[in-house]
Amino acid sequence: MILKEFRNLATAVLLAAPIALPAAGANGTDEAVLAAFDAYRAGDPIKLARETKKLEGHLLTPWLEYWRVSLSLEDAPRAEVREFLSKHADAYVAERLRGEWLRVLGRRGEWDEFEREAAAYGEDELEVRCYGWTRRLEQGDDSAFAEARIVWGEPRELPDGCASLVDTMVARGRISITDIWQRVRVLFEAGQITAAKTTLGYLQKSESPDERSLAEAARRPKRFLERLPASLEQRPVREVAVLAAVRYAREDPEATAELLLGPLEARLSERETRYLWGRVALEGARQHHPDALDWFARAGDAPLDDEQLAWQARAGMRAGDWRAVRVAIDRMSPQERHIPTWTYWYGRALAASGDEAAARAHFLRISGAPEFYGLLAAEELGGAGAPPRVNYTPSEEELDAARRDAGLARALELIRLGLRNEGVLEWQFAIRYYDDPRLIAAAELARRAEVYDRAIHTADRTVYLHNFELRYPVPYRDLFGEYAKNHGLDEAWVLGLVRQESRFVTEARSSAGAAGLMQVMPRTARYVASRIGMRNYRAKSVTEVQTNLNLGTGYLRLVLAQLGHPVLASAAYNAGPGRARRWRDPEKALEGAIYTETIPFGETRRYVKKVMANSVFYSQLMQVEQKPLKQRLGTIPPRNGAASQDDELP
Repeated sequence: MILKEFRNLATAVLLAAPIALPAAGANGTDEAVLAAFDAYRAGDPIKLARETKKLEGHLLTPWLEYWRVSLSLEDAPRAEVREFLSKHADAYVAERLRGEWLRVLGRRGEWDEFEREAAAYGEDELEVRCYGWTRRLEQGDDSAFAEARIVWGEPRELPDGCASLVDTMVARGRISITDIWQRVRVLFEAGQITAAKTTLGYLQKSESPDERSLAEAARRPKRFLERLPASLEQRPVREVAVLAAVRYAREDPEATAELLLGPLEARLSERETRYLWGRVALEGARQHHPDALDWFARAGDAPLDDEQLAWQARAGMRAGDWRAVRVAIDRMSPQERHIPTWTYWYGRALAASGDEAAARAHFLRISGAPEFYGLLAAEELGGAGAPPRVNYTPSEEELDAARRDAGLARALELIRLGLRNEGVLEWQFAIRYYDDPRLIAAAELARRAEVYDRAIHTADRTVYLHNFELRYPVPYRDLFGEYAKNHGLDEAWVLGLVRQESRFVTEARSSAGAAGLMQVMPRTARYVASRIGMRNYRAKSVTEVQTNLNLGTGYLRLVLAQLGHPVLASAAYNAGPGRARRWRDPEKALEGAIYTETIPFGETRRYVKKVMANSVFYSQLMQVEQKPLKQRLGTIPPRNGAASQDDELP
């Protein structure tokens, strides 16, 4: 149950007067700033200089100067770059330009200047680190080889600075043929086929695979495996067969398992076979295959990464095999094993084995955390998750200090102008070292400016002092209440979903085209408008608050009516109703928490956890019907017990 202090604070904070900000378009400069930004993006220094002349003394002068210097960085004198970095030492643009300058210096091999600037660089950027290791190697510091090996495990194409480092490592014999093939496997596992081909370029011609065979293994693995060469004795041929099996396991783990039990078993080494069983088991667990745990057992003592072990634990949950859950979690890396997810499920596994005291100890470790598993752990201990006892309200002095922070002011101005990405980066840089009171003051500044995503992000960062009204704002309260009631939905659930979808950014647009507070897709908007009888619907109105909420809640109502459960509807809102249905168990009901944790898509899995936890906190904040999280998660019915649905929602 929500604490009394938390209840009483809501009205005071939500009704606070807004902070005065510069008027939009003050002095007619907005157009000039945006034109300058367009010139920077187009690489047009003449136009940029022309627009900058109109903006003398502007709040965004550091950005205007950054755009100018960045455009000519390759040819810029060191003195000019140093002057900029010194002048704007406390601003985000200095850090941004320093990263660009370090990459230029690394490419040139200007190491003295590189070391000077690298010492002041605060980002952990892979390419810059690679140039740093290259410098150490040039100085004869061979200890850099051991540190630089982490680059070899990157499951993607390496940036230029790292590629040159790898060239050095290969030339000096620090990368073996086995290392090359191991990296190729990692890249095939991640679907990075082009990067895999780049890596194979480090092999001598006599050690390289046939290009046509490699292409077929990547594009048509089933066909390749059905037509295996007569001999797999040569390593390149055998390795390509393994890569084909890795690819085929992603398409059809059951068919790949049959091959491993049949023609492949005798033609590959035990080590290769066990490696492939680990891949088949991972893909099978993601697809909720009933044999996934058996396939993990066949992998034996083959090294499994944390992702594989996580899916072994999830397969154990769905099968009700709590011993398998414990075994998988025990094998995880220490940092993975101790995150709230696995702390909770290890506690559940201990409780299932009858060790209530040990289970309780695990739940106690995370029960105070204001997130999905913190709430569930608190409920396992017999309580109800509630916001922390300390609810901190910033003083006027703290708010004045936030107003005077130039970084925050620049961030809000960039966001007001529609340069949201730049504004977010500026904001994150400004608050990077803030303590809890300063974070809460900055969050309140953002809330009063109606930049709710920054308010949420900033308030979420506090450690000891908290303000849950800032973490869970309720803008457009009347509209949310109206449309939730009209469509028969739990208002706290709707708010929890919108918080996760858009962070209450009305103009938010995804790369896929979803728009507005509820991130409605164009096709979905048309469909829902026709279903709910919305008159005069126009596509361009989808970001208008009332239209967007009406469409979004209308769609959520349709999904909930079709699937019958808020967890399924939440998953469907993110990944589609068809997938949400398929992820149920075919035969038996699943505990809602188990269904949620075993959603195959990482994005959707995190999404549903956030939405459902958000709904608990919103219900507490608004003092409406308060259901514990476990009750909200409920039980997910089996596929065979659900009514068939012919009307597939978009």
